[in-house]
Amino acid sequence: MGTRALRWTRAATASAAAAVGLALISAAPVWAQDLMGQPTPGGIDLQPAAAPLKHDAIWFHNIVLMPVITGITLLVLALLAWIVFRYNKRANATPARWSHNTTVEIIWTVLPVVILVFISLFSFRLLFAYHDMPEPDLTVKVTGNQWNWAYEYPDQGVSEYISNMVPESELAERGLSHSVYRLAADEPMVVPVGKTVRLLITASDVIHSVALPAFGLKTDAVPGRVNETWFKAERTGVFYGQCSELCGVDHAFMPIQINVVTQAEFARWVASKGGSMTPKAPEAAPGGTTAQVEAGTTGAPVVGTATTGPQAGAQTDIPTAQTATTPTAQPAPAAAPAAPAAQ
Repeated sequence: MGTRALRWTRAATASAAAAVGLALISAAPVWAQDLMGQPTPGGIDLQPAAAPLKHDAIWFHNIVLMPVITGITLLVLALLAWIVFRYNKRANATPARWSHNTTVEIIWTVLPVVILVFISLFSFRLLFAYHDMPEPDLTVKVTGNQWNWAYEYPDQGVSEYISNMVPESELAERGLSHSVYRLAADEPMVVPVGKTVRLLITASDVIHSVALPAFGLKTDAVPGRVNETWFKAERTGVFYGQCSELCGVDHAFMPIQINVVTQAEFARWVASKGGSMTPKAPEAAPGGTTAQVEAGTTGAPVVGTATTGPQAGAQTDIPTAQTATTPTAQPAPAAAPAAPAAQ
């Protein structure tokens, strides 16, 4: 009976190994066909990276987290199997009477702490990379609304525009595949390739979240607060993401689409939006309590002043050679009357 059970166990193990091998072989084409910038049907891996931060995140996941998770899973499975077969009623007819083991408790307390400290060393390095933004080449303000996104380019003078999901009925008209339904947007964010893009993220109503897997982006959009993140696209193309914070009934209908183009294409797009690639000059700061309205820096006479306070807005008639801080000349006192002539 024992020999038959052993043979059956070996046969079952061989069959399971063959099934796992067959599954791996059949899944290999799926792994080799990961789509760039969008989900892969049947895929089980992270999306391919198209930005430095995502490369770092994939390395952290594959090299640090996966071995640790696999080791913990196998250890717990082995412990469970050992307890089930070693301490069942048949193998251990007389149960033990002890309630705890100090050595075991120390091990299962210290070991998780050591594992978490090991993970944190690499985790903090990745967090620092997210916060250590290089000098940005471009700033985009992103505002989450129920249920769409608004983009604004302050440096290029591109005013805020709304990005909505492309309806399913319009996909064919735009030459888009049905696979990008709920991913494609009618007015995508457009950025140049190879440039550091700073995103200033906020919301107008409830909490949303900017998530674009290919760039490693996942930042909350909170009303009344501006969060900051960055990315640097390594290749041109179309990249899709979505709001990843439950924000209402149409949460699933507010996709994020980022088109990465060449610098020349980006300049043409900015011009089509009424913007300019030449940064705007900073506006002059408003004057103080006695700010000059028009004054020369080469010794030219002052034409007038602007005064704040109770007398603000009143016109002043100041000679061209005077300033607001120069007191007006007081007239000389009249000469005293001459003494009467002596009689």
